[in-house]
Amino acid sequence: MTIEIELKFIAAPEAAAKIASKLTAWPHQYTAGQALTNIYFETADSQLRRWDMGLRIRGFGDRYEMTLKTAGQTIGGLHQRPEYNVALDKPELDIQQLPADVWPAGTDVAALQPQLKALFSTHFVREKWVVTYLQSEIEVAYDCGDVTADDRSEPLMEIELELKSGQRDDLLAFAAELATIEGLRLGSLSKAARGYALAQGNLPRPLRPVPLLKVKPKATVEEGMRASFLLALSQWQYHEELWLRGNSGALHEVKDALEVLRQTFSLYGALVPRKASSELRQKLTLLEEALQNDQLDAQTCCFSPLWLETQLALTHWIATERWRQFVDQKADAKLQGSFKRFSDIMLGRIAADLKETFDHLNHSGEYQDKLARLHRQVLAVHLLAGAYDTTIVNAWLQSWKQLREAIVGQQDVWLDAHRQQALKQSAFWKNGSL
Repeated sequence: MTIEIELKFIAAPEAAAKIASKLTAWPHQYTAGQALTNIYFETADSQLRRWDMGLRIRGFGDRYEMTLKTAGQTIGGLHQRPEYNVALDKPELDIQQLPADVWPAGTDVAALQPQLKALFSTHFVREKWVVTYLQSEIEVAYDCGDVTADDRSEPLMEIELELKSGQRDDLLAFAAELATIEGLRLGSLSKAARGYALAQGNLPRPLRPVPLLKVKPKATVEEGMRASFLLALSQWQYHEELWLRGNSGALHEVKDALEVLRQTFSLYGALVPRKASSELRQKLTLLEEALQNDQLDAQTCCFSPLWLETQLALTHWIATERWRQFVDQKADAKLQGSFKRFSDIMLGRIAADLKETFDHLNHSGEYQDKLARLHRQVLAVHLLAGAYDTTIVNAWLQSWKQLREAIVGQQDVWLDAHRQQALKQSAFWKNGSL
């Protein structure tokens, strides 16, 4: 078993052509292109998928290898998963050669074997460079080919950075060096994930408004903060894919994801100094300004260095917990405190702010002036209220959302009624103060 740590870029053709010249800046060894075929297996009821596993046979030349990837973690385009590799004499699946302890307890491996059928395949030519960067060796692989399921296929053009030896920080720093190439974006979906989607017909995915953030019971403040950053990144990348596939409404959700980032920085600003995130927030500001353009093209925007550099900075921030370098002992004690207690305090403050903001408004222009503040506070509640009954929380939020929609729709006749309805709601959280 090995832990695979890799960072994946999706590449536009113009970026792929530039990668070789970019890599000449560092010592490296080059391997010419090799044709690879991968066949992925699954049961009729997607049992491996439910176990968060991926199983394939790879053919290269006259050699074959069976690989099982088990549950891991993906942050942005950074994939970290345990994998098991077994050399095969011929391209025939034999899962009994895998270690018995890789399977969930009680799995009947002999019964599972005949249920596994080829579901989809990938075919590509891979060029490789092994680059020495700082204290690490990083394999850069450029894959060009396609993903195929039945009679459906889509192009595959990726650049993968895999840490062969050294430090994960070096891998992330090296990725930032390549991010200046026009035509790259982070690949949050693995080849297997793309293959599963294709096998299911690549059905259009719905927009996914910001959900209530759920964390484990007795989570710390730091765990809640980290979960908020992960939620923002997940929302961003999910809707990036939809926007690139032609769903124009996804851009609004991308902007909301960026606002979730803003609200996370704001909520935890007393615990994590602003200087800790200054570089990331500067990139975020530049990206938000770029997204104000009314003539945005998804392809141009999502494959721009600014888009990529901002996502990479956020990925680095989360994966390495960079805020820890700036947190003193007093702030750390608060970060290790109860997230539920922290949420109750912050929900009380948000409610007080909304009451002060909307207590006395006389005309529609005043409502318009308060709209952005209302939207920010509603998003902040989504990050804090996950410990409470969803029905109760959504009912509380709905009153404020109705007011927001009336302001956006300039439904002046309803403004005062919605405002009063929202203001008279009882608190669903426990009272608390610092």
